[in-house]
Amino acid sequence: MDYKENYIAWLQEKDLDPALKKELLELNEEEIKEAFYTDLGFGTGGMRGLMGVGTNRINLYTIRRATLGFARYLKKQNVKGGVAISYDNRKDSKRFARESAKVLAAQGIESFLFDNLRPTPMLSFAVRYFHAAGGIMITASHNPKAYNGYKAYDHTGAQLNPHDANLVIAEIEKITDPFDISSVENDYIHRIDETFDMIYLDEVETIHLHDLEKKIKIVYSPLHGCGGTVIPKFMKAQGYDIHPYEPQMIIDPMFSNTKSSNPEDEIAYEKTVEYAKELNADIVMVTDPDSDRLGIAVQKDGNWHLLTGNQTATIELYYILSEKQKDHALPDVGYVYTTVVTTDMIHRIATSFGMKVVTTLTGFKFIGEQAEIHKDKGIYMFGCEESYGSLVKDFVRDKDAVQAVYILAEIANFLKLKGLTMIDYLDQIYQSYGYYYEYTKSIMFNGISGLEKMQHIMDHFRDNPPQLKGKKLLVFEDFEKGIRIEGKQTTKLDYPESNVLKYQFEDDTWIVFRPSGTEPKIKLYYGTKQESMDKAKVYVNEISEHILSVIESL
Repeated sequence: MDYKENYIAWLQEKDLDPALKKELLELNEEEIKEAFYTDLGFGTGGMRGLMGVGTNRINLYTIRRATLGFARYLKKQNVKGGVAISYDNRKDSKRFARESAKVLAAQGIESFLFDNLRPTPMLSFAVRYFHAAGGIMITASHNPKAYNGYKAYDHTGAQLNPHDANLVIAEIEKITDPFDISSVENDYIHRIDETFDMIYLDEVETIHLHDLEKKIKIVYSPLHGCGGTVIPKFMKAQGYDIHPYEPQMIIDPMFSNTKSSNPEDEIAYEKTVEYAKELNADIVMVTDPDSDRLGIAVQKDGNWHLLTGNQTATIELYYILSEKQKDHALPDVGYVYTTVVTTDMIHRIATSFGMKVVTTLTGFKFIGEQAEIHKDKGIYMFGCEESYGSLVKDFVRDKDAVQAVYILAEIANFLKLKGLTMIDYLDQIYQSYGYYYEYTKSIMFNGISGLEKMQHIMDHFRDNPPQLKGKKLLVFEDFEKGIRIEGKQTTKLDYPESNVLKYQFEDDTWIVFRPSGTEPKIKLYYGTKQESMDKAKVYVNEISEHILSVIESL
């Protein structure tokens, strides 16, 4: 059906949700087209989009359709066990989670449904704990308040890999009537109450390396999301002097007391840094709404410094490996997991301690998948990606901001007892390994024309690799075509197919182009290593300006 036929079908649905019916009647022609011209995509990251009425929006009916497709996939896979379900603070997240459980129940599939919102890593843990066949997390992660989404997990607690996601998509596409999907309340729906918190947090506690006197003062914010339900009480129980920023502790889908729900944005820290200054705190910790990402700001000599996801991951990895080495606790075979857009520092540090490194495509689903593949080959040591996500211990198979809060608090405390800050620690690492610097730039697009523009940009750079003055292009990797070109030699890449382009130049300089799998944007990643951090930042800025000028000319 075209968008007008879709619109009419929804308009004529006699049992349409009243709030959606009201919204439907208020749409203008352009809004109707945007809401109905396509079905909201279920990609390798699940489903994420604007909330509202229509086939191209997150709503009661698109959630039911996705869940029925997921249920049919699980039945065909014949994986035993139910489905764990959690949700974040966004509008209708609780309702969507309940509806997902009801659709599964109608299909004879049990579910383990959290009573209250809980972090994404707890959902991943619940899949493993209950030996479930899969998991569902209702969340739009760090996206703005107008968004919601749906993450699907396999029986290992990792998000679905591309192969399995495609099988789910095939099942979803067979469902042509979103209004003819059964959902029931019955005994197949099992509650997970707050007693489950300690089962998970007992595992988190096992990641600590040293039990030291607690000297640091922490300011914490969940940005109105899930982290507030477990992190403050856990950290207090561990003896930390933690001060939640109460205005952002409120469970609020409107994100009323923050300018951003994304820890990658500087404006997300405005209120918490002000509060930290009042308290003379040592560190600010901010988790995103579903609490799988963590951003931090640290004080040094009265000034506050925001650290990037690459920097926090670097600190975590170096601390874990160096301290384990001191305790003679490094395994003979240990694995560190990273991605094609994460700082090269991770590889350098890991190999310097004799660890094996597995590099994946962007997305923790790939790290979770590889952790499962390598679980009998060696010890999991650490996993990370540049977008503020890390996993210290793999009883979870997704990034885990609760673990990150705990280990980074230990590191900050460990350093304070030595009269150091994380800024000092980073500089020591840079002096040992080189000054690595990375920067990510996102370009947003809107509507149908925006998607066409994104594809045009990718096609251009696929055929015309960027040129950097004074830097020879050494390697070009096209993950969609699955090829690696080095000089005149072309070899196959051992990665899943993905619309990602990576260019590696001389002097540890690289550029990656990657359209988001869940949002209408292209992300540009840059990395380099220079003689000093200042030189590295200046050079990356020059590269970024050059690439943006090329894009503007297209």
